[in-house]
Amino acid sequence: MTQPILFSPLSIRGLTFRNRIMVSPMCQYYAVEGRPQDWHFAHHSRFALGGVGAAMVEATGVTRDGRISPGCTGIWEDDQIPDFRRIADTYRAHGIASGIQLSHAGRKASTARPWDGGGPLPVEGDPAWEAVGPSALPAREDWPPPRALEAEEILEIVAAFQAAAVRSLEAGFDFVEIHGAHGYLLHSFFSPLSNERTDDFGGDLEGRMRLPIMVAEAIRTVWPEDRPVLYRASVIDGADGGITVEDTIELARALKTAGVDAIDCSSGGLLGSVSMTNKLPPPGFQVPLADAVRRGADIPTVAVGRLTEPSQAEEILQNHHADFIAIAHEFIADPNWAYRAARELGLEDPHGILPFSYAFYLRRRAELQRG
Repeated sequence: MTQPILFSPLSIRGLTFRNRIMVSPMCQYYAVEGRPQDWHFAHHSRFALGGVGAAMVEATGVTRDGRISPGCTGIWEDDQIPDFRRIADTYRAHGIASGIQLSHAGRKASTARPWDGGGPLPVEGDPAWEAVGPSALPAREDWPPPRALEAEEILEIVAAFQAAAVRSLEAGFDFVEIHGAHGYLLHSFFSPLSNERTDDFGGDLEGRMRLPIMVAEAIRTVWPEDRPVLYRASVIDGADGGITVEDTIELARALKTAGVDAIDCSSGGLLGSVSMTNKLPPPGFQVPLADAVRRGADIPTVAVGRLTEPSQAEEILQNHHADFIAIAHEFIADPNWAYRAARELGLEDPHGILPFSYAFYLRRRAELQRG
């Protein structure tokens, strides 16, 4: 019997992912001063028992002001490390590689939680803080403009990403992902729609790529050589004059030289939604972006975007469109999606991807059903 590619291992540097299924980072908005709470532990424990190959902790601020909302996680100080270590240890206990997505929200910082409207603070009980960006251009027409960063402040943010990576290593994560998508700080520097600077961090493509590359280089100097670094990119802005696929391929090539090992390929988020439409996008709508970057930059990619069916995931891998399949909301609906995929795709021992006690009882049940 041929083993599905979805359940084949893949090694990057010194880390072997036991299969190609990845839990995408999903913001929970329940942190307290950046610290994950019992909710986060329960949230990740569901996935740790589900047979995935890798999982990532949500967008985590490298500075206090770099959080999206007051409820977002952060790793800007050492006291936050133990709360993250609890999550990383849980994944490790079940043979799952864990990562953390390091982020600075930039001009989309200081916003309310989604269920409080998601607009700029203040909301009662949650005081606002200053949002910053490459230029004084607001993220939305009715939002206050951010303050344009000085060059020295940009260097301080690079140092904050580097320090956050050191803390992430201390917390026990196997890999890190740099968040350069969805309109947050690194994306806003890369896009000509939000970056009107005329110094070394703006202007042409080389200038707009400078900050993402500096962050990658800074993290690579402190992150172990045998552990991967990923980069999440909005491959296109989906708006006239914005980032194109060709721009992101150039960025991916430069990031590869800087030590990035894979590109997590999303889209949009700078001027509107990630799907770049007010309608529910079709399944797999971002897969062509992962394919284009993979081929254009000769770098592994992660496919995302309404990937809900095991057959669809396997087809993406079979056709070499991507190297990993990352799933978010479908895992909330079905934390045992990987087990369902193993059964539907005909894995010889689908129960074997689960923890021993689960596998024991499910095998037993299957034997009884066979008579």
